[in-house]
Amino acid sequence: MYIIVVGAGKVGWNLARELLEKNHEVTVIESNRRRYLTVEQELEHNVTYGDASELWVLERAGIQRADMVIAVTGDDEDNMLICQVAREKYNVERIIARVNNPRNREHFDLLGVKPSVSATDLILRLLEHEVPEYGLVHLLDLTEERLEIIEILLGKDSRVIGNRVGDLSMPEGSLLISVLREGRGFVPNADTVLEPGDEVLAVLDPGKEDDLKVLFGPADNGASGG
Repeated sequence: MYIIVVGAGKVGWNLARELLEKNHEVTVIESNRRRYLTVEQELEHNVTYGDASELWVLERAGIQRADMVIAVTGDDEDNMLICQVAREKYNVERIIARVNNPRNREHFDLLGVKPSVSATDLILRLLEHEVPEYGLVHLLDLTEERLEIIEILLGKDSRVIGNRVGDLSMPEGSLLISVLREGRGFVPNADTVLEPGDEVLAVLDPGKEDDLKVLFGPADNGASGG
């Protein structure tokens, strides 16, 4: 693919390096002259100097034939604008935007700039994954497809411990798809018996999280697992 990366900071520079190693054609656009000169020593003709919010800079970089535009500058407004222009004016099908401030994510969504990536959100999800007290972890949100994939750690007091997967009363619009046990993942069958410490993955319709929390949660919450 031909990929334009806007922003030659640490993220953009490393991303470009990895993409080039995977044999993609890459152009990095950087508006800071000093940073451009630094990155140009390694990336050479794969980096160009200019402000990507200006159309002529994008056109000079060949946006008309770009398969993907990735905006990873330190300015959320620039990232939104660049991705919007790439999709709406130049019909670039694939765009990815970096979100520096998670509070701005809703603005990206409202403008249809998707997918957007927030390092803060990613770290929070890793934290949730590593700290069992957080309970339910969102692994993946497919907003347009209206699907989510979540992970739940089964505590010793979970009401489903000792139950067969086939006997679970899964809420409508949800499906248990995987079990991670002692570091090994597998697809369960109807006869798989759930054990304390299991990490279960489920795919579900948005809004079903609370139902699954109750189902897989402590037995004293008043719902039945089978």
